[in-house]
Amino acid sequence: MEFRPFRVPLVIPFRGLTERSGVLVRGRRPDGSEAWGEYSPFPDYDARRASLWWNAAMEAARGEWPEPVRDAVAVNSIVPDVEPGQVAGYATAGGCIVAKVKVAGRGSTLDRDCRRVEAAAEAVAASGSPEAKVRIDANGAWGVDEAVSAIDALNRAAVAGGVGELEYVEQPCAAIEDLVAVRRKVGVPIAADESVRLPEDPLAVARSDAADILVLKVAPLGGVRACLRIAEEAGLPVVVSSAMETSVGLAAGLALALALPQLEYASGLGTASLLVRDTVTRPLRPRDGVLCSTPPEVIA
Repeated sequence: MEFRPFRVPLVIPFRGLTERSGVLVRGRRPDGSEAWGEYSPFPDYDARRASLWWNAAMEAARGEWPEPVRDAVAVNSIVPDVEPGQVAGYATAGGCIVAKVKVAGRGSTLDRDCRRVEAAAEAVAASGSPEAKVRIDANGAWGVDEAVSAIDALNRAAVAGGVGELEYVEQPCAAIEDLVAVRRKVGVPIAADESVRLPEDPLAVARSDAADILVLKVAPLGGVRACLRIAEEAGLPVVVSSAMETSVGLAAGLALALALPQLEYASGLGTASLLVRDTVTRPLRPRDGVLCSTPPEVIA
């Protein structure tokens, strides 16, 4: 195998980082053709978590992904904590009609978040598609009471923007028991993301009735096949999302989305647009709101 380190700046900071770095791994499929994996765990990950990223990279570099059951997947756009006037460009990037708006960011306010959600709703509603939706992601920032109040306000903002109620709220609180409490008090579906970081986590979330939806990320959970097993065992609808990888890592997320027996929700795999540059000649970015599988031509 061949190993190529990379370092890629981000358009905006993410998890306190201004760049993504790691190693690309070149291997061979059973037929002898070239295959690539990405190993890019976050700096604060411990040895166990980092080893799962390594497993996912090796699976990709050996070409061990399952056969797809569909040709393309719908993806959502990402709206970071930008000024409301900048929201429309992010919300409709790549022709997406489903927008995920980051809320509860450091230094933000609920009023500002509501204005951003309404602007995102207006932008995707302008497509005229009945499938236009807005989902929000709080990254576990709220307590229970704060979450209930904020979700109500943000839901009204989405309705005012013309897309109906929020599609779902991703990780409103950090603790599983708090997700349970919020889920009992609001009508908007709850998705678990940060609560799903180790292979045993999704089953704990499912058993606790803490979420309506699981957000699965290939690298943190150990690979595409591991995620397929988790989805089957948990028995909840799944959203496939990225961990801010380059297009090599995003290809693994796409492989999962293409292989899942059921895929009700648009996938969160449109994050290549948040990289200043990529590790491939043709970045894995959506067109008309969808991603199709194409082998990456690595340049890192």
